[in-house]
Amino acid sequence: MTGRESGPEGPVLIREDRDGVRTLTLNRPRRKNAIDSELWACLRDALDDAGTDPDVRAVVLTGAAGAFCSGADIANPGVAHPMRKMRVLSDVALLLHELPVPTVAKVNGVAVGAGWNLALGCDLVVAAPESSFSQIFTKRGLSPDLGGSWLLPKLVGLQQAKRLTLLAETIDAEQAHAMNLVTWVVPGDEIDAFVDELARRLAAGPSIALAQTKALLNEGADRTLRDALANEARAQATNFATADAPEAFAAFVEMREPRFTGQWTVGRART
Repeated sequence: MTGRESGPEGPVLIREDRDGVRTLTLNRPRRKNAIDSELWACLRDALDDAGTDPDVRAVVLTGAAGAFCSGADIANPGVAHPMRKMRVLSDVALLLHELPVPTVAKVNGVAVGAGWNLALGCDLVVAAPESSFSQIFTKRGLSPDLGGSWLLPKLVGLQQAKRLTLLAETIDAEQAHAMNLVTWVVPGDEIDAFVDELARRLAAGPSIALAQTKALLNEGADRTLRDALANEARAQATNFATADAPEAFAAFVEMREPRFTGQWTVGRART
C-alpha cells in the first residue's frame, strides 16, 4: 500500500493492487476524506498511472473510516489561483471518465459535492444503506464541479438534476438508487465482499472489449446513430484482433470459463 503524500493519518491516498484490481482509498478520515490540493494531485497521478499500467484491469475508489468523501476541502483552500485548482479537478474527472478499465465507487458514508461527483464519475456505484449524498454546492455559494453539471442530467434528467443542485438536498442510498444514481445498495457488513467479487469479475473480463464497450457507451450519449454505428464497427474490428473473442467462442463450445488475456493476435504481413 502506497501514497505519495503523507499526513498525520498516513498517506493521503492509499493504493493497493491485488489480482488485477487497484483499490484507491481516500485517507483523510478526520476531514471525512475531504480532498485538499495534495490529495487532488495524488488522485490525478494514481488514475493516470492506472490507465497505462497493463496489470490494472479494474479500479475501485473508496474512502477510509466510514466516509466516502465530503468534497473539496474548502477549509484549507491554499493560495493557488482558482483556475489552476480547477484544472486539477478537471484532470481527475477526465481521467476517471476516459480510464480504459472499469471503475467502481464503494460508498460507505457521506458523498458530498465533488465527493459525490467523484462517485458518479465511476462506471458502477455500490453504496451502503447508511450512505448519504448531496450536491451541496449552492449551500456554499458555489456551482457544481468535477463534471456534475454534465453527469447529473444524463443520469436523472434535467428537472431532477436541477432539483438536486438548486436545492442541495441530502438524499439517502435508497433514494439515490431509485434515481439511478447508485447501481446497488448493499448492507454495510457485506459491501466489502460484494465489491471484491464485483471487481474480480470485471478484472477477469476481456480487457480490450470492456474498454471498447465503456468508450462506446460514454461517447454514444452525445453522438448520432450514424456516429455510434461507425464507432461500434471500429470497436468490433479491434476486439476481433485480440485472442479474447476466439477464446470466448472456444470456451462456449467446450463448456468452460474463458481465460481472457487481451493479447493482440494480428500478425505482420510477410514481405
